[in-house]
Amino acid sequence: MPTHVLAEAHGDERGALLAFLEAQRGGLRRAVLGLTEEQVTKRPSASELSLGGLVKHVAQVEQGWVERAQQRPPSIERNEDNWHLSFQLEDGETLAGMLEFWDVVSRRTEDFIRSVPSLDDTFPLPEAPWFPPNTRHSMRWLMLHLIEETARHAGHADIVRESLDGRTAFALVDEERKAQEG
Repeated sequence: MPTHVLAEAHGDERGALLAFLEAQRGGLRRAVLGLTEEQVTKRPSASELSLGGLVKHVAQVEQGWVERAQQRPPSIERNEDNWHLSFQLEDGETLAGMLEFWDVVSRRTEDFIRSVPSLDDTFPLPEAPWFPPNTRHSMRWLMLHLIEETARHAGHADIVRESLDGRTAFALVDEERKAQEG
């Protein structure tokens, strides 16, 4: 899980965007290092967010946006009545299961972005009250939005983790590096 994104190969915009997305994913994955299932469902701050819920939400949102870009129906239907479920682990869901699901989603995202003819290609947004009517976005916009979404929630995860046990992102980077070396 990179903490610093290396410069892309000349002209590899897709690679650069995917690398920045992976770096943000890494921040969120590091926030759950070494925690128990009980800990990842706790909400230790003023927010209703838990670390397990953040992992689930980011994975489901990434999957949903890629499905929109592929002009496929969403695998997981969310609406005003069940949106909150994307932020919490439900009965039978585990952090390990969510991380595995996110790994699959991540591979599908990379495969899709590498396969589109151009990052300038567009896709329509579905009719919804929160989207402007008749709106199209490019694949580049999709990648920038996924980076933004993941980074926003990785920041939330840093706060939740520090509220849980006092460990900061920098301490978790060190822990991750030591685990990889040993």
